[in-house]
Amino acid sequence: MKLVTSILLVLFGAIIGCAQSGVTRESGLEVISFSWSKERIGWERDPFGGPLENFDEMRSRTRNEKRLDDAKRGGGSAGADRVRREAKADAANLAKQREKSPPRYVFVYKVKVKNNETTPVTAVDWDYVFFERGTQKEVGRQEFTSEEQIGPGKSKELTVIIRTPPTHTISVTSLNKNEHEGLTEKISVVRVKYADGTVWTNPENF
Repeated sequence: MKLVTSILLVLFGAIIGCAQSGVTRESGLEVISFSWSKERIGWERDPFGGPLENFDEMRSRTRNEKRLDDAKRGGGSAGADRVRREAKADAANLAKQREKSPPRYVFVYKVKVKNNETTPVTAVDWDYVFFERGTQKEVGRQEFTSEEQIGPGKSKELTVIIRTPPTHTISVTSLNKNEHEGLTEKISVVRVKYADGTVWTNPENF
């Protein structure tokens, strides 16, 4: 009898151990929405959309303003006019230099998910997958891991910003407003880790 009891205890302990290690479980993670966008970097904008000065332009303007004030205090209108002409030339040269620098872009990938389980989520592996419209041939896949705490019944937007475009056909140095038109997209949730140590893995990815 003692032997049977010991065997049952060992088996029961093994079952508990498997549950705690959490090889797999139901996902319970719902994809609510997703999107991607292309954002220009290497320049700044004010809150109203107008371009701000870069550091060199600001330094040049500050220096020329001081020179103009000094010229005005010296009482010479000719000196002030000369400073104004030089300041205008400086501004034009710096503007040309900025125009010669190719624009750069980053890509912002977002997915909003909801945790329908009773256990908090601690990490999500997700792929943003792109297909050629019409043929549905896969033409791009971005693979991400987001370590985020998502409580039971809660939703959260996961955001990743990288320099890699969705597909090789999308430029990283120019803006084309029609880049979305030739693509269809989906989110593939690959793996979900929960706070109790359990893990769900998508059987389609393994």
